Amino acid sequence: MTNKPLNVIIIGAGTGGLCLAHGLKKAGISVAVYERDRTRTGGLQGYRVGISPDGSRALRKCLPPELFDVFVATCARAPKYFNMLTEQFSEVLSFEIADNDSDPVNSEKSVSRMTLRQVLLTGLEDIVHFDKKFTRYEQHPDGKVTAYFEDGTSATGDLLVGADGTNSPVRKQYLPHAALENSGLISIGGKLPITEETKKLLPPKVFHGISMVMAPKAYSMIIHAMEFKWDRNGVKSGIGGNDAELIARWPGLLYDNTRDYIMWGFSTSHRLYPANPLQIKDGEALKQMVLNMTKGWHPHLRAMVAESDPSTMFTVNIRTSVPIEPWQTSNVTLIGDAIHTMTPGRGVGANTALRDAELLCRRLIEAAAERSRSSQPCTSMRRR
Repeated sequence: MTNKPLNVIIIGAGTGGLCLAHGLKKAGISVAVYERDRTRTGGLQGYRVGISPDGSRALRKCLPPELFDVFVATCARAPKYFNMLTEQFSEVLSFEIADNDSDPVNSEKSVSRMTLRQVLLTGLEDIVHFDKKFTRYEQHPDGKVTAYFEDGTSATGDLLVGADGTNSPVRKQYLPHAALENSGLISIGGKLPITEETKKLLPPKVFHGISMVMAPKAYSMIIHAMEFKWDRNGVKSGIGGNDAELIARWPGLLYDNTRDYIMWGFSTSHRLYPANPLQIKDGEALKQMVLNMTKGWHPHLRAMVAESDPSTMFTVNIRTSVPIEPWQTSNVTLIGDAIHTMTPGRGVGANTALRDAELLCRRLIEAAAERSRSSQPCTSMRRR
């Protein structure tokens, strides 16, 4: 085996790719990340994601301890209730969620996707390369692999990791037969800032919980209020000295645009929309589409949609991966949505990506150690 250090190339600066990069960097393994967004704040990353204890364990293993503490400090307050409601805000079901918010690992967490991204980019400024749109890779006889980018540049390493999401170009080249299947559902989402006025739009249990609205015509909506330990004026008072200090000195706060907000997502079958939302790029038009489809809903629900900033509107085509047979391993691999896209639900996709990253990191650390051992010169005892 070669005695040269292991060199890993990661395509995509998403949740799994950045978690993997932290773990490899912490272990002293050479790693570089290539991201198609132009800046660390580029791209619509969505809003809330749930991080399960499995996801937190993976982050704790891969991140430096002080950065894991920042991750915990920058989570939103935990929801107290799970609610199911009608479109008239009538309660169908509601139950309290176990309060384990004080446990930094074994608890369900609510995180802003943008905030999580800024946390994961912290400390990787020297190895994440932005504005690098991957086009193809080439595997070489000497065991190396080269990634090529749209700007004409390239990078060569020992392993190429596709962490580039649902529409992964790496997967399309590596496993062209791995297909995605449409669920038939399309979601339109948006958010509005929490103010004294917007807070009054939601009943207390809804404001302090996660709520599903089930309506006629196979329409549904999810609602979640996200409150953080900082606002536009900086760190909030009374949040605890350790958290306040961590957040105040966290450099990623300079790039984070997260403030307290109410997020919502309206979903139904693509056949029930008057036009294809995926083809509409204008946020105001998307908002009006939801308002037109929710006539007769409770006025506060409609006001929540009406007061949302059009620039926050986005669409999601809900798809899932079609399972395929195991394939021959090589110096190209995939993690997260790049290989197993799944429908949204309690942040399962994000947590699976984190578990993928931690497992791959562990295996690469073992491989690097084996490579180092095999390169050590053999010695023998001489008779005197």
